[in-house]
Amino acid sequence: MIRPIFLYGSEVLRKKASPVDLNQTEEIKTLVADLWETLASSEGCGLAAPQIGESLRVVVVDGDVMSDVYDYLKGFKRTMINPEIVSESNIMCEYNEGCLSVPGIYADVRRPDSLRVEYYDENFEKQSEVFERFAARMIQHELSHLDGVLFTDLVAPIRRKMVARKLQGISAGKIRTSYKSKIK
Repeated sequence: MIRPIFLYGSEVLRKKASPVDLNQTEEIKTLVADLWETLASSEGCGLAAPQIGESLRVVVVDGDVMSDVYDYLKGFKRTMINPEIVSESNIMCEYNEGCLSVPGIYADVRRPDSLRVEYYDENFEKQSEVFERFAARMIQHELSHLDGVLFTDLVAPIRRKMVARKLQGISAGKIRTSYKSKIK
């Protein structure tokens, strides 16, 4: 089911998400299916459960939509349940980020160039995987949502001041999106 994406100003985006009970397989499968369907309808490359109003530690990432720019992302799709970053590179890189929950705002964010993540996949099998370059970027962006952190929190202070008025507009509902969205 396509669900509305919660926008900047929604409380659920600022909460630390709870771990998923892996015994609730049907509920998790439904949530994962909703995340994928909602992501496909929104033209994004990743989505975290809090963005659809569920404060649970689940994300989906679809690098395929970026494969015209980053050919190594062709076929790259991940479902991550209860993901944990176990290590990060000391090498930092900067990319321009945007977010479905913060429409119309883009800014450069510094993050580690690579990381190792342990998670359960859509078949509830434990995985440990290293991600690099833009794959690492997408995953870090989505995992930040699970801790109540938005990319706008990570930008340089001067840039944050420059987008403050736009952020206020989003939280006041003065924004239109091409996908189902809401503020709560």
